[in-house]
Amino acid sequence: MKLFSMQSPRTSFSVLLMALSSALLSSCGGGGGGGGGGSSTGTFTPTDNGSPSSSWKSGVFLDSATYANKCTAPRTGIDPNTNAAYLDKLGSSLDEKNFLRSWSNETYLWYSEIFDTNPQNTTKVADYFNLLKTTAKTASGNSKDKFHFTYDSADWYSLSETGVAAGYGVEFSWISSTAPRNIVVAYTEPGSPAANANLLRGAKLIKIDGYDFVNANDSATIDKLNAGINPKTLGEVHTFEVQDVGSSTTHSVVLQSGNITKTPVQNVKTFDSPRGKVGYILFNDHIKTAERGLYDAVNQLSVQGVKDLVLDIRYNGGGYLYIASELAYMIAGSSATAGKNFEKTVFNDKHTTTGLFGESLTPTPFYNASKDIGGALPSLNLPRVFVITSGDTCSASESIINGLRGVGVEVIQIGSQTCGKPYGFYPQDNCGTTYFSIQFKGVNNKEFGEYSDGFVPSATDNGKDFVKGCSLGDDLSHALGDSAEKNLATALNYQATGSCTLAGSFNAGKLQKPSAEDDLSNVVGSVNKEPGLTNRIMK
Repeated sequence: MKLFSMQSPRTSFSVLLMALSSALLSSCGGGGGGGGGGSSTGTFTPTDNGSPSSSWKSGVFLDSATYANKCTAPRTGIDPNTNAAYLDKLGSSLDEKNFLRSWSNETYLWYSEIFDTNPQNTTKVADYFNLLKTTAKTASGNSKDKFHFTYDSADWYSLSETGVAAGYGVEFSWISSTAPRNIVVAYTEPGSPAANANLLRGAKLIKIDGYDFVNANDSATIDKLNAGINPKTLGEVHTFEVQDVGSSTTHSVVLQSGNITKTPVQNVKTFDSPRGKVGYILFNDHIKTAERGLYDAVNQLSVQGVKDLVLDIRYNGGGYLYIASELAYMIAGSSATAGKNFEKTVFNDKHTTTGLFGESLTPTPFYNASKDIGGALPSLNLPRVFVITSGDTCSASESIINGLRGVGVEVIQIGSQTCGKPYGFYPQDNCGTTYFSIQFKGVNNKEFGEYSDGFVPSATDNGKDFVKGCSLGDDLSHALGDSAEKNLATALNYQATGSCTLAGSFNAGKLQKPSAEDDLSNVVGSVNKEPGLTNRIMK
């Protein structure tokens, strides 16, 4: 489970609630995938003008608008999504549950697989929402729907629109989540408390507030550790004892929780190669503020005349789909993308000609103009791109790979298998909670979208889920953007030689657990970001 997401105390998704249990330090789970946000409150038009009955009849549904905005605790003031007054009015928890029941029946991709449960049999609205999904399993035995979650609406707006979330500004990589635990720093946000305290990539977490993080198993200690990792309020001060890469000693870092502004685009640089300059972009989150960073990065690389690009999305769990489309256009340019689909959205069988809001069903194009900052987007006009991936590469990030391959751009995958999330959401705000229920899947211009087990780097490319490239784990012993970091080094070597093999003993093709605790050069971990950053979201 995701222990290290530094969430505001208002955040309501179930993973955070579980973070207060002692079980969390001994288990680690994945996130979801998506992009986009915004309220769709009041979108559906009621078909029954009479007063809705509180009685329940299996298989009989009133229009969701019959119950929309009827709240146990109506909000007042201005909705930041619409810049208009909230539509909330006094209602009941049964109204809120009935809204979710009807809304799920109308929009959920697998609505026919929901067992229709009487909402009066469930006390809490959140518990009822958790029932409104399929219980089916995939062929591999995994849950078909692993991506059902909620956010406090104010927190979702802050995170998705402004990139602000509460925490320390550090993402940790879980290499071993059971005692003896091996949890290390993956990266920090520039200007954050973690960055200002010089908390370095690869630093291993040893203690929190004097308590043994590596070996503790008693519930009282684990509660203390969770309190330090997930501060409940802003301004909390906690002491982390860490061991830097290559050091035999530890040192203490004091961190104070605050509102952290994410910098989704970092480390933009170029490398010289016999085949021309190679650009590098670290892209961590598909949030609204990423557009400016990507625009500036591509503009910079275009001026510098790069002939190839390494896009590092190993920690990018997804976000807004339009950001993915814009970036794909900026990589490929107009000649490869003009008149072609970036992604076609497929809904349930109630929405075959129109979308969820009555709009005509039109595929997402390769956007060649900015949605947020205005004007035409720059482009690199590249026939191929190198992508660095991991199991944390999800959803909208995977759609970049799929969308580019759909128009014939060659993708060389460096790293490990992606998470497999061809599904997405239109976030729905009702009564202060934003609900995420799978409503669509995406397919590329070649009608491919079945990669629920992820994209796999392979010696050959099957045009589907196997992508030509090199398989290796994360190198946490070097800084991101360092040409000695093995994923980037492998990409640069492949660009120059067409081979995955690097000089020396390193074998890019064999994933491994570290042979010793201090060997972080080729490992498998997970940053376990919050669900809102690991999904494909429509704006």
